[in-house]
Amino acid sequence: MKNLRLAIFISQSKWSGLIYDTKENYDKFDNMIKDIDEEYRTTLINFSKYKLVMFAIAKLMEMETTEQNKVALYLFNNIKINKIQKNN
Repeated sequence: MKNLRLAIFISQSKWSGLIYDTKENYDKFDNMIKDIDEEYRTTLINFSKYKLVMFAIAKLMEMETTEQNKVALYLFNNIKINKIQKNN
């Protein structure tokens, strides 16, 4: 679930400079996490309480745009693979 929170934060962030369709990715990840996390569905999430997500975002901010895109692409693909494996 931490991967999903990180992916959502990256997808909705303006600073990330991602070249991927972030709105489409955000919608996918948002729907995935809503299926498994009731807190996410019912309350406004304060990402600052997720220290690991904040640490990862801080490290991503230090990277160049090409590195950020590589990390995001790996993360996004990893989440999709894990989601498919859980369904089988």
